[in-house]
Amino acid sequence: MALKAGIVGLPNVGKSTLFNAISQNVKAQASNYRFCTIEPNVGLVDVPDKRLTQLANLVKPNNIVPTQIEIVDIAGLVKGASKGEGLGNKFLANIREVHAIIEVVRCFEDINILRDEGPINPLGDINIIETELQLKDLESIEKKIARTEKQAKASSDNKLKNEYNVLVRCKEALNKGLSVRTLQLDSEEQIAVSDLFLLTQKPILYLANVLENDMHTGNAFSDQVKAHAQSENAQCIVMCNSIEEQIAEFTNPDDKHMFLEEYKIEEPCLDRLIQITYQLLELETYFTAGVQEVRAWTIPKGCKAPQAAAVIHTDFEKGFIKAETIAFSDFIKLGSEAACREHGKLRIEGKDYIVKDGDILHFRFNV
Repeated sequence: MALKAGIVGLPNVGKSTLFNAISQNVKAQASNYRFCTIEPNVGLVDVPDKRLTQLANLVKPNNIVPTQIEIVDIAGLVKGASKGEGLGNKFLANIREVHAIIEVVRCFEDINILRDEGPINPLGDINIIETELQLKDLESIEKKIARTEKQAKASSDNKLKNEYNVLVRCKEALNKGLSVRTLQLDSEEQIAVSDLFLLTQKPILYLANVLENDMHTGNAFSDQVKAHAQSENAQCIVMCNSIEEQIAEFTNPDDKHMFLEEYKIEEPCLDRLIQITYQLLELETYFTAGVQEVRAWTIPKGCKAPQAAAVIHTDFEKGFIKAETIAFSDFIKLGSEAACREHGKLRIEGKDYIVKDGDILHFRFNV
């Protein structure tokens, strides 16, 4: 199953506008009323990577193909979602299916955009979302504790006891209003709750959505979001979703450059947001480079060479023999595969090789 990130938030905070800015293949309806989005929109997003351009400048390929990730636009949550309010169970189920969360927080005042929650209150909005996710996780945790408590206490199996202890720790944290991710469970501890697909365990990126006048400096509202993100070791990005949507609509590079200059934007915030999301999903990139095509490929961190080969085609993994490997820095320094081979920078790696981010690979296989 492909790893994907979900855009969440209260109604009318700019989720669908953001989705429209980042998605190349699907556009979401963005309207000034609640639950404009009901079924989640799923879009493919190109991952900006300057290394791809650097390789292409040397190889001069016929085609350049960036790697992509999936982004899901999920309908707005409301208070009481964990109890089914506002089709909450359906929307929470949508969140359960993603692997990272982009939480859009409204950090602007506009009387023309509906808001049922009262005055602008970023921390209050974050609390509504977190509380609903925590309540749903608490429900899942308590059900599993009820199933395992007697068995764990009566058993001499340390693994079962440790699993029970992890569940209790999670329950205590949730009862204190803390998300499971703040516990920073290690890989063994995560096994205890892996079957629950906990909502508050997912890595999160906070997006403070501001108006055009505040997109460079932020404002008092976005400062609150930044401080909250910092308190839980999460990342935060400040951007104007409507401006980013306009930038994404340009097909002519010159027109886009003029627009960026007019708004004094060096690089779209969207590029950084996608890159951070890629990191949240614990993804890395390797490249294939030839005259026909220079292409970026997505793999999970810690991926071994045969599994990386399978991303291209499953036959590559089945018949894997070796991976001819060049570090990105060596390729850029020496300028070509032939030069890397000549200088001893092309390595032959086997089945146990863990692919490094930026590797340039050529797979040898036999089916």
